[in-house]
Amino acid sequence: MDAALDAGDSCGCAPSTAERRSFWEKGALTRRNALGFGALGVVALSAFGIGSGVNAAYAASYPSWDDVQRAKRNEAAKAAEVSRIEGLIQSLKQRVAETQAAAEAAGNEFYEAQQAYFAAIAEADALQAQADEQAQIADESARKAGQVATQLYRNGGDDTALELFFAGSATNADELLSRLGTMDKLLTYNQSVYDDAVAARNSAQALSDQAVVARDERDRLQQVAEEKMRAAQEAADAAQAALDEQSANLSTLQAQLAALKDNTAKTVADFQEGERIRKAEEARKKAAAEAAAKKAAEEAAKNNNNGGGGGGGGSAGTGGWVRPHGGYRSSGYGPRSSQCGNNGCASSWHYGVDLANGCNAPIFAAHSGTVDYAGWNGGYGNYVRIQHGGGVGTGYGHINSFAVRSGQYVNAGQVIAYAGNTGNSFGCHLHFEVYINGGYTNPINFMAARGISV
Repeated sequence: MDAALDAGDSCGCAPSTAERRSFWEKGALTRRNALGFGALGVVALSAFGIGSGVNAAYAASYPSWDDVQRAKRNEAAKAAEVSRIEGLIQSLKQRVAETQAAAEAAGNEFYEAQQAYFAAIAEADALQAQADEQAQIADESARKAGQVATQLYRNGGDDTALELFFAGSATNADELLSRLGTMDKLLTYNQSVYDDAVAARNSAQALSDQAVVARDERDRLQQVAEEKMRAAQEAADAAQAALDEQSANLSTLQAQLAALKDNTAKTVADFQEGERIRKAEEARKKAAAEAAAKKAAEEAAKNNNNGGGGGGGGSAGTGGWVRPHGGYRSSGYGPRSSQCGNNGCASSWHYGVDLANGCNAPIFAAHSGTVDYAGWNGGYGNYVRIQHGGGVGTGYGHINSFAVRSGQYVNAGQVIAYAGNTGNSFGCHLHFEVYINGGYTNPINFMAARGISV
C-alpha cells in the first residue's frame, strides 16, 4: 500500500494523502464519536451477556475464615455456608466461561471486519490502478493524434502541390494525388487514434468513478473494523476481569469448602495455613517465571537469539525501530496458496511476515507506542496492536501469552508477548504486520528501510 499512498493522481480522481489520513488523525475520537463508541461497547457487551457492571459482578461478599470457623460450630449454619460457597464457586466458573466465550465471539467479529476492510483496500487500489492505466493510454493516444495532426498541417501549409495540380502538370498532379492519398490514410489513422483516446478516457473515468465508490466502501469498512475492535477489547477486558476474580478467590473458596465438609479434628487454621503455603508457592513460581522470561528476553537481544541472518529479536535498526522477534522468516508477504489445518484456513493473501523462533520465544515491540488492542482476533489468534504515532501501527499475531494490556505504553524492544500457535496457525511463530493509516503494507520493505531484516 506504500505506493498507493501517492498513486492515482493522473486521473484527478485519487484520494489525497490528507484524505487517506483524515480518519486516523481524527482517530474517530471526537467527543461525539467517543460517546458513540462507548455506547456501542455497552450494547456489544450486553449482546454477549456481559452487563455494564462486570467489574462489580462479584460484589457479594466472600466468606472469611472467621465465617467458616463460626459455621462449623452449627450444623444448620454449616450447611448454609456450604451452599453459599458452592454457589460462589459455580458463579465464578460460569462467569469466566461466559465472558471468555463472549470475548472469542467478539474477537472473531473483529477479525472478519478487519479482513473485509483489507480486501476493500485491495479492490479500491486495483480499480484506481486500472483507471490510471487507462488514463495513461488516453494521454498517449491523444499525444499521437496531436503529432499526426501537426504533421498534416505542416504538409498542407508548406506544399505547393495544389498550385502545380491546377497548373496542369501531369507529373506533379500524379505526385499530388499520391500525397493526397497518403494524407487520407493519415487522416483515417488519426481518427482511429482519436477514437482510441476517447475510449480510453471514458474507460478511465468509469473506473475512476468505481474507485471512488470502492474507496467510500473501504473507509466505511475501516470504521466498522475499528468499532468491532473496541467492542472486542471491552469483551476481552471483561473476560480478564472475570478470570482475575476467579484466580483471586477460587482456591480460597475451595479450601473453605473443604474445611466445612471435613469432619475430622483438622482445624480451620490448618486449612488456612495450607492455603497460605499454596499461595506463597504460587507467588514464588510466578516470580521465578517472570525472572526467567526477562532473562531470556535480555539474552535474546544480547546474543541475536538465533537471528538466522536477519538479526535477533530486539536487535536495533534506525529511528528507534527494532526486530520484533528472533528466528527465521518462515513465510513472506503477498499472495500464497491457501493453507488449512485443524484451526481453520489461512488467508490466500499474507498481509504480514512470519518469524519462527520456537514456542514461547519473546516478542518485542517494534517501536515505542501505545497498545490499543490485546486480545483474541479470530484467525490471528491472540493478537496485539500498537499505535506508534504518525498513522503507523504494528500487529502481532498467534501469541501464546500476553505481557501487556490495552492502553499500556511500551518502549521499543520491550517484551509484549510470547510466541504461540493460536488462531489459524501451523506451528509456533510470530505473524507481524505493519499498518499505514490503518491499511496494510509490506512489513519486509518497511522494516528494511529502517535497517532491519525480517
